[in-house]
Amino acid sequence: MKAVFLTKFGSAHSAFAIRETKRPKPSSKEVLIKVEAFGLNFADVMARLGYYRATPKLPAILGYDVVGEVIEIGAEVNHIKVGDRVTALTRFGGYAEYAIANNNLTFKITDSLAAGTAVALATQYTTAYVLSNTLANLQENDQVLIHAAAGGVGTALTQMALYKRCIVFGTCSSQEKINYLRENGVQHPINYKKIKFDEIIQKILGKKRLDVIFDPVGGKSVKKGYRLLGAGGRLFSFGVSSMNQTKNIFGKLKIVLQFGMYHPLQFLSNSNGIIGVNILKIGEERPEKLSQAMEKVVKMTEDGILKPHVGGDFHIDELANAHEFLESRKSMGKIVVRWN
Repeated sequence: MKAVFLTKFGSAHSAFAIRETKRPKPSSKEVLIKVEAFGLNFADVMARLGYYRATPKLPAILGYDVVGEVIEIGAEVNHIKVGDRVTALTRFGGYAEYAIANNNLTFKITDSLAAGTAVALATQYTTAYVLSNTLANLQENDQVLIHAAAGGVGTALTQMALYKRCIVFGTCSSQEKINYLRENGVQHPINYKKIKFDEIIQKILGKKRLDVIFDPVGGKSVKKGYRLLGAGGRLFSFGVSSMNQTKNIFGKLKIVLQFGMYHPLQFLSNSNGIIGVNILKIGEERPEKLSQAMEKVVKMTEDGILKPHVGGDFHIDELANAHEFLESRKSMGKIVVRWN
């Protein structure tokens, strides 16, 4: 089979190579999927740049979500059968013509569901469900700040927060994205390049405070965000996309320091806190959590509650362009890459 290998860290046009490799064999609790398409995630960009610690030793096959047809199942798999079209979470290995997935993280979908929508459900929407429902337990009228709200996870978080009847503040970096946020229902879209998000939020809230913050950016946005939390407030830090804006060790160290210094007594005194979230880690230790979330988002999409947005559709030969598009921060919603 063919697979895309990350052979070295750096530019998207020099980091990848398509090679022939052996087709994987599923274990008793796994399925083998003939991949129709796979999705891109910002973790892929961080891995390509050498910033993602979980990246396997090079050469490595990246990829966390796929859509395709099941062609082989393990002996203990009973809810999926050969021939089913599925969306699935993969722990790497998705950039290939055939990919392995845990049966508990593989769900049957209809033939009419677009490939981009299907892969968005596997990673972005599952991540958003875990954050907003399992961990944050959003409630009606919660004041919620979503950073990078035009991205794949940001889009999903917005839809889930609005479904819970929350008030949503969303940050982005352009007027085009402001328009997108409004279309997605964000009540308070903020272009952080034109105005300081913390100052405008404080002005809008007055004496009120934020209940929940979802932050995949990291650095100083975490520190500024924490100051906006009220009693019972929770800040979820689930990425450091700001890290790709610097190329040297001193710049990276600066971003790390910009997170701020905190002590449990500070959280106790303010009755709020910061929680770090690594979805891969949750998948390793508590796969049932991701399985429950995937099942929910597939059903909510079929019911028309969730509406994933595909912001880029690329052929495998355009993988480098797809990576650059995601890295540029100009993309909105999910980016999908097809083999055919």
